[in-house]
Amino acid sequence: MSRPLLKLLLPAATGLLVVALWYGVYFLLAEEMRFLLPSPSAVLQALIDHREVLARATLNTTGGALLGFSLAVVISFILALLLSLSPLVRASLYPYLMALQMTPLPVLAPICVIWVGAGLKSVALLTFVIAFFPLVVNTTQGLISTDRHLVELFNLYRARPWQQLVLLRIPAALPYFFTGLRIAATIAPIGAVVADMNAGSSAGDGGGLGFQAVIFASQAKYPALFATAATTCVLGFALNAAVIGGAWMALHHWHDSYERTDR
Repeated sequence: MSRPLLKLLLPAATGLLVVALWYGVYFLLAEEMRFLLPSPSAVLQALIDHREVLARATLNTTGGALLGFSLAVVISFILALLLSLSPLVRASLYPYLMALQMTPLPVLAPICVIWVGAGLKSVALLTFVIAFFPLVVNTTQGLISTDRHLVELFNLYRARPWQQLVLLRIPAALPYFFTGLRIAATIAPIGAVVADMNAGSSAGDGGGLGFQAVIFASQAKYPALFATAATTCVLGFALNAAVIGGAWMALHHWHDSYERTDR
């Protein structure tokens, strides 16, 4: 069996096993307790029944997630360039970056609402906060981990600082950057949903998946709640797949991890 086919079959087989176990647990539960774990078929039916509401909420959450994620990519890259200049700069700024990362979103949400109002702007700002740290840390690590011998070679040929940065340090940091990007792509939709729960708004059909989850929970529509969670997972997979595709396009010609996979 070919390796690419095996890579497709193994996740499919695992998925079937998970669904079988899910049904097993569902039927083991007492009938009056089954509402706590809706069956896969009930969740699928909820997806169909609430498809319009979920589609609109997904678009709203996607907008907030992409806006915050994009902002995190740009600002983290600029800040990583600054942090890579000197250990003293890193020592000065890192504690404050960690403090920002360690502050819980539910605590930041009311502040964002006061600053920019409830809705898309707050969701994007909170998504930026959760996606920013892994990006800036990984990119900075990549910029300061450039092969010392290559740096000496550039110095030997009297390359200017901007040439060393553009032609050596940034390309060498790309694997680290994409690692941070994958982490951020995984947690950005989660951050957007949590942000939407705490700072979202339904004005003008602007409610996202988090806001919709709160509504379904208050109405005891548990299959629809599970369907909302499944939709969030699909959104995370889609964003992650886009990042993986970008990483492959940027790295597969020269980076060892992709070269080994191609052999």
